Amino acid sequence: MAIVLTPLKALWRKKTLIKRWLPLDDAQWAKLNLLKTLVQRDLEARYKGSILGKLWPLLHQVSQLLIYTYVFGVVLQLRLSLAGLPEDNSFIFGLWLFAGLLPWLAFSGGLSQAATSVITQSNLVKKVVFPLTLLPLVPILSSFIESTFGLMALITFVVLATQKLHPTLLLLPLVWLPQLCLTAGLGFLTAGLSVFLRDIPQTLGVILNLWFYATPLIYPANMIPQPFQSWVFWLNPMAAIGELYRDMILTGTVTHWSEWAVATIVSLLILLGGFWCYRKLRPAFADVL
Repeated sequence: MAIVLTPLKALWRKKTLIKRWLPLDDAQWAKLNLLKTLVQRDLEARYKGSILGKLWPLLHQVSQLLIYTYVFGVVLQLRLSLAGLPEDNSFIFGLWLFAGLLPWLAFSGGLSQAATSVITQSNLVKKVVFPLTLLPLVPILSSFIESTFGLMALITFVVLATQKLHPTLLLLPLVWLPQLCLTAGLGFLTAGLSVFLRDIPQTLGVILNLWFYATPLIYPANMIPQPFQSWVFWLNPMAAIGELYRDMILTGTVTHWSEWAVATIVSLLILLGGFWCYRKLRPAFADVL
């Protein structure tokens, strides 16, 4: 019994230490606990009753990997030249492709569901005591957590293929910061606007398709004409995020720090703007729904 309680006590001490250092009051901690509960419920409800259960996110990601690897690696014969990795290798190309697709799948999946998070939860909107700020965050965090299944598989395959585990993996939380801020900011914006303009989710689907092919995720960035390469990285945070995933997981050398800084600043501005818009529109949600 003592062996079982020891790690629980350690976790409780860590939680107490975090509470001591983070400037949050009891009401804010209550919202965080509620958000955690809502995310857990959302993840459980997504695959409840299915045979494969939580393996479905990984299977979905792997299916996307196989399709794009076949089209771009086998049919179109795209090849890479990455430091420390074999050239003209379809498996390595698949890993490179997967590293770029992972953040995009989490971003697009979370954003698409966040856009409809308010209009599909009208019963919660009409409850005065429910914190409506949490609604768009639930699908965003759920999609992000689902992407970690693919991330673990990717890291395993990279280690098997290269016999290396790069210490730059420890820097991944720095990439998650702009990724989550960007998704949350656009999620707040689209969720608020969707209450009044029901065409927003459909419009968002079209925009995401265009955005996907405008981002060097399934093709190398050096295929973009030279005069436009810098503009793509400076104006498109997902381009920088995808390249940073590849730097940290595949090559172990980060060469896009300036792009990371710009992506972080842009994502924070989008988060602030999206949240401001959501708060301005929030008082009218109950009347419209």
